[in-house]
Amino acid sequence: MGGCAGSPPRLSDSEGEETEPAPRPPLQDSQGAHWKNAVGFWLLGLCNNFSYVVMLSAAHDILSHQRTPGNQSHVDPDPTPTSHNSSSRFDCNPVSTAAVLLADILPTLVIKLLAPLGLHLLPYSPRVLTSGICAAGSFLLVAFSHSVPTSLCGVVLASISSGLGEVTFLSLTAFYPRAVISYWSSGTGGAGLLGALSYLGLTQAGLSPQHTLLSMLGIPALLLASYFLLLTSPGPQDPGGEEDSDTAARQPLINSEASESKPGSGSPLSLQERWTVFKGLLHYIVPLVLVYFAEYFINQGLFELLFFRNTFLTHAQQYRWYQMLYQAGVFASRSSLRCCRIRHTWVLALLQCLNLAFLLVDVWLSFLPSIYLIFLIIVFEGLLGGAAYVNTFHNIALETSDEHREFAMATACISDTLGISLSGLLALPLHDFLCQLS
Repeated sequence: MGGCAGSPPRLSDSEGEETEPAPRPPLQDSQGAHWKNAVGFWLLGLCNNFSYVVMLSAAHDILSHQRTPGNQSHVDPDPTPTSHNSSSRFDCNPVSTAAVLLADILPTLVIKLLAPLGLHLLPYSPRVLTSGICAAGSFLLVAFSHSVPTSLCGVVLASISSGLGEVTFLSLTAFYPRAVISYWSSGTGGAGLLGALSYLGLTQAGLSPQHTLLSMLGIPALLLASYFLLLTSPGPQDPGGEEDSDTAARQPLINSEASESKPGSGSPLSLQERWTVFKGLLHYIVPLVLVYFAEYFINQGLFELLFFRNTFLTHAQQYRWYQMLYQAGVFASRSSLRCCRIRHTWVLALLQCLNLAFLLVDVWLSFLPSIYLIFLIIVFEGLLGGAAYVNTFHNIALETSDEHREFAMATACISDTLGISLSGLLALPLHDFLCQLS
C-alpha cells in the first residue's frame, strides 16, 4: 500500500537498502515526532490486545450461552448462580473456559511460529488492515452468534487479529527508538485493564453481552487510524535513549562474527544467523513461557473454580472481577519500565509458579476464607506477568544489534503464546477432573 501522509513507510521487512543519512530535524519537530510515535505505539498496543482480552472476560458468558426465545443476548448479565453440575462442589460450566482460551490463542501460536519463516515478505500495511478487519469481525460474530461453536469462531478471529498485530508491531519497533517498546507494552497492559473493566462495567450496568460487544467496534477503527495517521515515518535508526548507559554492561545475544556478516544490511538473515539469534534468546524465552503458562493456567483453569458462595457477587460476576483485577496488575507492571527494570526474569517465573501451586491447593482444599484474599493474589499474579513481558522485550532490545532486532522481537513474542497454549491444553482435563469431584 502506498504511504499516506503521516503514516510510516510500508516496509516489506526484507527491504532496507542503505540511504544517505537525513539531516537532523529541528528539536521541536523531533520532540513532536517522539510524542506522536509514543502515543501511536501506546494506542496500537491498546487496540491490538483489546479484542483478545474482551473474549477472555466474556468466556464464562460465551460458554453459559443461556438464551430465551427471541432474546438478543448470550446470557443474563447477572444470572442466578445455579450449578451446572449438581454432583460437584464447584459451579462448573459443561466446558472449561480454557476452551475459549485455546480458541483465543492457538491461531496466534500458529501465526507466531510461521512469522519468522515468511511473514517478512508481506508489507506492513496489509498486515495491519487484516488485523483490524479480523478484530471487527470477532466482535460482530460473537455478538450475533446463536451457538457456542459460532462464538468460538469469533474468538478465533480475535486471536488472528491479536497475533498478527503483535508480530507486526513488535517488529516495527526495530525502526524506531527503543523507548517505543515501553509505550507499546504499557498500551497492551491498558488493553487488559480497559478491556476487562469495560466488559465488567457495561454488563454490571445492565447492558447485554451482545450490545456490550457491539459498543466496542470503534477499537479496530482506532487501531487503523493510529497506524496510518499517527505514526511518523521512521528516520535513520536511532534506538538510543536513556537505556544507552545500560548497554555497555550487557552481553550481546550473538557473537561479533555473526553480527558482522551483514552490517547495516536490510537483506534477509541467513538460516544460520536466525538460529544463532534464537539460541541467544532462549534465556529470555524460557522464563517468559513459564510465567505465562502459570498465570493462564490460573486464569482459565482455576478462576472458574475459585467460586465463593458466601458473597454478594454471582459466579459470573466473580469471574469478571478476577479478570479485571488481573488486568489491573498487568497494566501497572507493564507501565513500570521507567522506574523498575528487572534483568533476571527467571525470578518472576519462579514466583508465578508458586502462585499457581498455592491457588491449585486452595481449589483442592478450599482453605482461603475470603474472596478478598483471592483478589490480592490475582493482582500480584498480574504484576508478575506484566513485569516479565515488558522487561523481557526491553532486555532483548538492548542486547540485539540493529540488523537482528526485528527478527529477535518477532521470534521472542512466541514465548507468551506458547506458555498460554500449553496452559489451555492442561486446564481442560483438570477442569473435567475437578468438576467430577463431589
